[in-house]
Amino acid sequence: MVEKATFAAGCFWGVETAFRKIPGVKEVEVGYTGGTTENPTYEQVCTGKTGHAEAIQILFDPKQVSYEKLLEFFWQMHDPTSWHRQGPDVGSQYRSAVFYHSPKQEEKAKEVKARLEKSKHHSKPIVTEIVPAGPFYRAEEYHQRYHEKHGGSCPT
Repeated sequence: MVEKATFAAGCFWGVETAFRKIPGVKEVEVGYTGGTTENPTYEQVCTGKTGHAEAIQILFDPKQVSYEKLLEFFWQMHDPTSWHRQGPDVGSQYRSAVFYHSPKQEEKAKEVKARLEKSKHHSKPIVTEIVPAGPFYRAEEYHQRYHEKHGGSCPT
């Protein structure tokens, strides 16, 4: 049986590539979530007016990788202290967020975040949102596995 996890950590191309390498992750799709527009396009999300974040949705085997391990990786692979920004990418669509699918995921996300905050690993506060998962809109096909198809980095 597989479970679902949804994260936003900046440009979804790099996030997708990083999570695909984790043993136990069965599938990763890039898309948009957390906003108000139904079936948004990339161009709409880029305006910052839809409220969506560029995100990934993962199907994983909890017997091979725990949700907690995915959360720990999530917080290590990006800057969770940067408000609506990751590297050169600026805007609410690049925010840091955990979109939980169950009360158990919510509890675990808050627990791991609190542990990270207590560790003082970051000198600034963690601004990652922990919010209920809503509709996830799969991004256009040319965004799926972008680095595998084209290489390169996220546009600035």
